[in-house]
Amino acid sequence: MKKILIANRGEIAVRVIRTCRELGIETVAVFSDADRTSPHVLLASEAYAIGPAPSGESYLRQDKIVDVAQACGADAIHPGYGFLSENTNFAKAVVDAGMTWIGPPPEAVAIMGDKVSARAIAMEAGASVVPGSAEPVAGEKRAAEIATEIGYPILMKAVGGGGGKGMRVVASEKELKSALKTAQSEADAAFADDRVFIEKYLLGPRHIEIQIVADNHGNVVALQERECSVQRRYQKIIEESPSPFISMEQWLQMANYAKQIAENCGYVSAGTIEFLVDENHTVYFLEMNTRLQVEHPVTEMISGIDLVREQIAIAQGDQLTLSEESEVNGHAIECRIYAEDGFNRFVPSIGTVAGFDVPDGPGVRFDHGIRLGQEITPHYDPLLGKLIAWDKNRTGAIERMKRALSECRIVGIDTTIPFCHAVLSHTSFARGDYNTNFIIDEMESLRKISAENVATYRHPASYLTAIHSSQEMSAPSANGEVPAPQSSWKREGRKDSLR
Repeated sequence: MKKILIANRGEIAVRVIRTCRELGIETVAVFSDADRTSPHVLLASEAYAIGPAPSGESYLRQDKIVDVAQACGADAIHPGYGFLSENTNFAKAVVDAGMTWIGPPPEAVAIMGDKVSARAIAMEAGASVVPGSAEPVAGEKRAAEIATEIGYPILMKAVGGGGGKGMRVVASEKELKSALKTAQSEADAAFADDRVFIEKYLLGPRHIEIQIVADNHGNVVALQERECSVQRRYQKIIEESPSPFISMEQWLQMANYAKQIAENCGYVSAGTIEFLVDENHTVYFLEMNTRLQVEHPVTEMISGIDLVREQIAIAQGDQLTLSEESEVNGHAIECRIYAEDGFNRFVPSIGTVAGFDVPDGPGVRFDHGIRLGQEITPHYDPLLGKLIAWDKNRTGAIERMKRALSECRIVGIDTTIPFCHAVLSHTSFARGDYNTNFIIDEMESLRKISAENVATYRHPASYLTAIHSSQEMSAPSANGEVPAPQSSWKREGRKDSLR
């Protein structure tokens, strides 16, 4: 491959571009009107406009993206995650246009993207599934029968989607009718597919996933598990690897399930098999994500593997050189930095990035797609970036992450930085004693922790004051002359020399 188009934006586009540059591959960015000067556009070898800000008129326009790729001579397309990454029609269109699709075969995406057929594949592999319907529910009457059979509470889930859309927890029969209607409506709007199915709602499970990588030569490798239980509205906020809850025996069990599921659906490329694990350590298959995961950096940090590089190599027909004997080195934690107020129902925040401090130092990685002066709009997912911290053990990784969060400042919008710091400071998280209900159960204690530690990690007022002072120093005088810049030593009344 000589040139790859990245059909995405933000931090994941930047992430893919960086690996391509290391491989000597030219990159092509596409952008909406709102993203004309975004980092992924500025970093790519070439960039092309594809439409107005709304994603339906730009990043979801399959025809425009394929046309750009052909016109600029791209060999392949990498979809990142979200947008068109799990769209079988787009994958087919790329292949039909004579380019390489850096991802799994469209047939595998279709099978595993349908939650009902994915459950069937998992059962063929010997994995347990959460009790529920074997087919999409056909109306309220059938939904009520299934709910009575498995017992309330239940979970309505979209057959063709994920990310919390088209999902509703139903506590009793009186909520069933409205929940079914709402779930179907959301599913139709988000995925153009209003089918839903029913699962038993597990109370407080752990959300564990296995990263797999498969090539075209029959090789499938399962890597260390990731713990993704700190989440809100089924969207993950903090992930770590290894999990503090899972034993080596359980990892082996899930890894074997994951490899068999991948083989059963003819999977190729990087993908993730997700499981729920209850308090008794019973493992249930949840779903498969047929793409690169947002949280892939924690796996990279403990394994030394570049998963994007592996995706590209596999797409070129190379054979895997990875093995499950790859040494797991230390512990990694990822905090997703969203443009949201974590203490106010995660309400999205829009505005301009007026100040931006990137954390640094040993064991710290910040994958982001923002810059100083960038406008954060309501048109896209509020994820700004991902902060990852590594250390030789979990305790060290937690402390390093808290330090990194204290250095990470994004001024002008609300972010989840203070919320993540509060979670890392919570004693239950420190013990590894948490599940998917952690945020709901501990919100008040998280608010208290945040109030006590606010000075540790959030200094927007002082930061803005520094910016304002800097602007004042270079402001024109009354006669219109701009003063010569002063060194910080002179401003503080010190001599410029250390002598």
